[in-house]
Amino acid sequence: MNTVMFQRCWFLLALCLFSSWAHAQNEIFLCVDEQGNRTYQNVGTGKGCRKLELQPLNTVPASKPNNPGNTGANVGNPGQRGVTTGGGSSNFPRVDTSSQRVRDEERRRILQEELKSEEQKLGDLRKEFNNGEPERRGDERNYQKYLDRVQKIREDIARSEANIEGLKRELRNIPPN
Repeated sequence: MNTVMFQRCWFLLALCLFSSWAHAQNEIFLCVDEQGNRTYQNVGTGKGCRKLELQPLNTVPASKPNNPGNTGANVGNPGQRGVTTGGGSSNFPRVDTSSQRVRDEERRRILQEELKSEEQKLGDLRKEFNNGEPERRGDERNYQKYLDRVQKIREDIARSEANIEGLKRELRNIPPN
C-alpha cells in the first residue's frame, strides 16, 4: 500500500511541475533597457521588464488561394525564370518546355563531360593495375606497402566503374530532345 501511495505522490508532483512549466512557456515579457532598446523574453528578470497580457494564439496552416490569373513566368525573380504556377489545385511551380529543354541539355553536357573524365581515370587505373601485377615502386621495399597499394588500386577501379554506371544511368534518365 505504501508503494502505491508513494508512486501516486510522485505522479502528482510531476504533473504539477509539468503544468507549471507549460504555463511558463506562454509568458512573454517586454524589457526596455537604459538606452530604450526593447527586447522580448520568456523570463521577466531585470529592470524594465513587464509581463505582456496576450490572448492565446491558435495557429492554422495558411493555404494559398488558387490564382487562375497567373499564367506568366515570375519575371521579377531571376532564379525562377521560366517557372509558372499552374492554375490547378496544387499551385506547384512548373517549368515551361523550352526552359526545361535547355536545362536537360546542360545536364546532359555536364554528365557526358563527367563520364568522359571518369572513363579516362578508369583507363589510367587499369593501365597502372597491369592485370593485377603493378610495377613495384622504389619506396615499396616492404612487400605489405606494395600489397596495400594494389588493394587501393582495386578499390579505385571498382569505385570508378560504379561511377561510370551511375553516370550512364543518369544520362538514360534524361528525356530525349
